[in-house]
Amino acid sequence: MYDPTFWQRLAVALIALGILGGRGADAADPPEPEIPQVKMINAAITQQWADYGLRPSPVEDDGKWCRRVYLDLIGRIPTYAELDSFLRDRDPRKREKLVDQLLEDSQYTEEFASFWATNWSNLLIGRSGGMDRRSMVSREGMSKYLRDSFAVNKPYDRMVYELVTATGATKPGVEGFNGAANFLIDKVNEEDATLATSATSRIFLGLQVQCTQCHNHPFNQWKQQKFWEFNAFFRQTRALRRFVSGTRDIDYGELVDQDFPGESGRPEEAEIYYEERNGLTRVAFPVFIDGTPIGRSGYVSDVNRRQELAKLMLQSEYLDKMIVNRMWAHFLGYGFTKPIDDLGPHALVSHPQLLDALGKEVRRSSYDLRALMRWITLSKPYQLSSRIGSGNEADDPTIGEVPQFSRFYLRQMSAEQLYQSLLQVGGQARGSLAQQQAERDRWLRQFVVAFGTDEGDEATTFNGSIPQALMMMNGDLVRRAIATDPGSFLYEIAMANAKMPEKVNYLFMAGVARRATADEQKIAGQLLRVRGGKQIEALQDLWWAILNSNEFILIQ
Repeated sequence: MYDPTFWQRLAVALIALGILGGRGADAADPPEPEIPQVKMINAAITQQWADYGLRPSPVEDDGKWCRRVYLDLIGRIPTYAELDSFLRDRDPRKREKLVDQLLEDSQYTEEFASFWATNWSNLLIGRSGGMDRRSMVSREGMSKYLRDSFAVNKPYDRMVYELVTATGATKPGVEGFNGAANFLIDKVNEEDATLATSATSRIFLGLQVQCTQCHNHPFNQWKQQKFWEFNAFFRQTRALRRFVSGTRDIDYGELVDQDFPGESGRPEEAEIYYEERNGLTRVAFPVFIDGTPIGRSGYVSDVNRRQELAKLMLQSEYLDKMIVNRMWAHFLGYGFTKPIDDLGPHALVSHPQLLDALGKEVRRSSYDLRALMRWITLSKPYQLSSRIGSGNEADDPTIGEVPQFSRFYLRQMSAEQLYQSLLQVGGQARGSLAQQQAERDRWLRQFVVAFGTDEGDEATTFNGSIPQALMMMNGDLVRRAIATDPGSFLYEIAMANAKMPEKVNYLFMAGVARRATADEQKIAGQLLRVRGGKQIEALQDLWWAILNSNEFILIQ
């Protein structure tokens, strides 16, 4: 096992704490793209900077920006060759070219689709969805549906319609397979579909309704009646367990529409009842959030309630604003509201006119998600450095201030981005595709924590804790990334016909998209002396330090 000595540990400490971290020169302002939506974003954001007396940070240097956009669009850092190609390009519009390449070039389609499928699987079924033996969810089925959708740039409104109305089997390869059914399969199976009610309204409409299930909330426009009227749309839906032959083990689930007789047994007017806190019993029928009712019949042949719900959702401006807010938060660290999936009238919106305008543009673009990604990644706030300047110290969302996006907000890679980036820099995947996926799932699972709330909330805790630091320092993936066997990433660098400082620069460019500083070159020289002139061992020490640095795991 790799065991660094005092000198190597000192190098790690200095780099990991950011003491020796360097950066490239600020880039010249790239020309504004001739894209109306980008111009609209820039005008709105710039005006608000002026209104608040903020002076934005300078444009980020090309290397850091390139690394940023690779992580945000396809989920990994660029290879050295990809980074070098971008840096050598002298076209002033090379940032536009790179975004278009990552979004449209067939060589990136698989990575793009896989990355966004993972993000949306985590959102729709949770990072641990499909892992419980009692669950009907097939993570493989959910991922397949989403990968196929993102690969062909399926319009977002069509995705939402399919997810909300899906019927069929959850597992690939079985008769009637429909991967979209995985979104609701477990949620309609619990407590009269209350999880389906809250998840659908929160994820797609940005309306937090779970707290109104049992009582009226003083700060929420939704009242208890609204919750149960929305819930009534899911009462024709049933989740059926399909077992492994000859056992009681669940193999997969099947989502079906069935007639709903109502809680009093009158399917012609299939009502539900709920109880207020004062003990009074109330009745509810399916009514959309804007007050639009649908037919009360519980017969599917008369009214398919989920299909009617999906149609009403696609007409709602909340659908448009919610996907804008979610995407903006993905690329810029914060949404226009906090939390991002709360767009109710009580929510404080940082840029309300811009959110409304972008929502309208998304609808006008026929819900083209790649177009939305292009607008955001080419906008002025996404080009900025993460450094706080003398003119924007007050723009600090970490202390509760409303984000003004006058700088790029530092954030940590997701666990998924870290995994793919470690594979990219030497921690090669092993075994069959199924074995690689199983290894990835095991690696990611260690970060998942369930909160045990009514919503089944969970989060990743990749936060630099001591056990995670030890995992990074000594874990199998990092050990593979720093391997020096013939044919390995480090071996090829060590054997290259180049001087030691050039090899050191190569490692820093590959890991953190910049050249080594003079101090870092000095440390590399000390490591080389400690290792008795053995370049490959000194480079291994340095590479291990870079991979364990804050700079490596940050998106900046």
